[in-house]
Amino acid sequence: MASLISCPHCGSRPKEEFSIRGDAGLIRPAPDAGADAWFDYVYLRDNPRGRHSEYWHHSSGCRRWLIVERDTVTHAVHSVRDAALSKLGGEPA
Repeated sequence: MASLISCPHCGSRPKEEFSIRGDAGLIRPAPDAGADAWFDYVYLRDNPRGRHSEYWHHSSGCRRWLIVERDTVTHAVHSVRDAALSKLGGEPA
C-alpha cells in the first residue's frame, strides 16, 4: 500500500508525487548578517527526532509548496497546509 499525503488542493495523493525540500522552521539571516550567520544558515542543520515541519513541493500535482508536519521516526504525517498561507518563518528552497 502506498503512503498517501493529503494535499489541501488535490486531496490524497501518493507520496511519490512530492519532493521534500527541507526544514520549514529556518529563518533566513538579514542580507547584512555576518559570515558566521550565513555559514550556519547554509551548512548547519538539526536532525530532529519526532514531530518536525518540512517544506514539501507537490511537483507532480498542483506544484504548490506545502508545509508537512511529520514524525521523523515513524514517518506518520500529522498535518499538511499550504505554505503560502502559513507564517512559520522560513522560505521554500
